Amino acid sequence: MKTDTNGMEGWENAVLDGGPADGLRMRVTDRPGVLQVTYPCQVETAPGGIQVEALYVYRRDPRVRSEPLRYGFDGASP
Repeated sequence: MKTDTNGMEGWENAVLDGGPADGLRMRVTDRPGVLQVTYPCQVETAPGGIQVEALYVYRRDPRVRSEPLRYGFDGASP
């Protein structure tokens, strides 16, 4: 684990494998088992400012124990 510029400990580097966010790198804390990625969708004549987002799920690979942690695309979720 590393300490960030604000002196906070506990974050680790992670990378997403597969799916629409393939290769995206980020920092996570507490090694979450699942990450959700959303992507805005275009809507036609949305009443009242309604927004629609596509939801993609990535699951942590428990075999990876060192940085970067890896999260694989789960095409069957949610």
